[in-house]
Amino acid sequence: MAGTVGEKTTGTTTKNARLVQVILAGGSGTRLWPVSREQYPKQLIDVIGDQSLLQATMGRMDGFAKTWDVAAEPVIVCGVEHAYVTREQAGACGVKPCVVVEPARRDTAPALTLAALAASVEGDDPILVAMPADHAIADIPALHRAIEVAAVHAQQGEIATLGVPPTRPDTGFGYIRLGERLDDGAHRIDRFVEKPAAELAAKYVASGGYWWNSGMFVVRASVWLAALKLFQPDMHAACIQAYANGKRDDGHIAPGASDFEQSPSDSIDYAVMEQLGKPGSSFAGVVVPLVAGWSDLGSWDAVWEAMDKDEFGNVANGRVLLEGATSTYARSQGRLVACVGTSNLVVVETDDAVLVADRSHVQDVKGLVSRIRETRSPEADTHRKVRRPWGFYDSIDHGERFQVKRIVVSPGGRLSLQMHHHRAEHWIVVCGTALVTRGDEQFLLTENQSTYIPIGVQHRLENPGHVPLQIIEVQSGAYLGEDDIVRFDDKYGRCN
Repeated sequence: MAGTVGEKTTGTTTKNARLVQVILAGGSGTRLWPVSREQYPKQLIDVIGDQSLLQATMGRMDGFAKTWDVAAEPVIVCGVEHAYVTREQAGACGVKPCVVVEPARRDTAPALTLAALAASVEGDDPILVAMPADHAIADIPALHRAIEVAAVHAQQGEIATLGVPPTRPDTGFGYIRLGERLDDGAHRIDRFVEKPAAELAAKYVASGGYWWNSGMFVVRASVWLAALKLFQPDMHAACIQAYANGKRDDGHIAPGASDFEQSPSDSIDYAVMEQLGKPGSSFAGVVVPLVAGWSDLGSWDAVWEAMDKDEFGNVANGRVLLEGATSTYARSQGRLVACVGTSNLVVVETDDAVLVADRSHVQDVKGLVSRIRETRSPEADTHRKVRRPWGFYDSIDHGERFQVKRIVVSPGGRLSLQMHHHRAEHWIVVCGTALVTRGDEQFLLTENQSTYIPIGVQHRLENPGHVPLQIIEVQSGAYLGEDDIVRFDDKYGRCN
């Protein structure tokens, strides 16, 4: 390759490639139940600080080396159900990202492929700095140093990943077996290893020849697309077609659903990285050391590990009192949680569920959530407070044939024009002004006024004011499920 290492040649000038941060935000985070749930997973929650994990990830390229041209806005890949809150959280940070909305879950390899296509829209060939949205990193300058080394390799056409030298045997992480050591401290990748059993993890760490797989990758867009086409041609074709047939609107990209659903589901590791050393592969892979206080926050024990502790090894978050406790993680989202004489426990309280777990068994929470889902209990997937593009609702009470909700509609928010087959609704305005559509009528309601929506009547609720609209909704009927909604018009694209 012409030019100095880490540079590309363009005519008579040399310059570093443009870097684009890619944030993979499609996870469900079931091991952090009950705080993280399918409809509002851990990347959208303030697990260890004042910001959500997604917001913290957005800021990780701030102040990166000035020798590289870093794109001002990231590309974020997320699911349909999280698209609007993702944009909302980005806006709160002053960021206007390119949001690529996956029509279906297909794991990280198709997600990175869509991001590569979106990042290359201007015709150049940027270096993608791909990172999950649900990790914690304590030392950002150390992260930047690792990315700098990885970007030099990516500039030369290699696929780089960041590996974390392990501090303990851990069965919750994948591992990378190290190959030849390079002059800059990176290693050739020998192979990827799935999450091992405890005894094997201990051998990996003792050998010194394995690093944790961080899930962060640095690669040119064109190199990723070419490698995927070679190793996973069906996935490549489906993603290309889905992107080509997608819709684009002000930084919002919605790939074609039917095309994308044809893609196989696979991770970056399985789809490409494990194929690099096989016969016929001309692609080279390297792993760069990352020593930056990294954690994938894959369990409550990992959250405990990442946070500051008191003199007895405890972490308290929210309304928590500890008496004689040691090595305990306790989190409250509302009610007082009191722990007396506890040791090595996790206690997590939310509005509708409480988790108590031995810290040595926190990886089993995922199986617990599966059992909850089998009973068709809503706690597996949704919180009591459910966020929507227009605001949120909170299920206050329910019983046989009735349900009470507090509904908050943001200024300018508008629910879909809809009807229900099985329930009627009574609305009482608590604060703000409501614009109500009921059948052929349209009228305003102000504080302390109310209305009634009969079964089978089309209706809509809007907030035309400048303050949040709060109403109490009382539903009554034979069936009160959220799937009893027929949408006729919706500004957020959710029509049936």
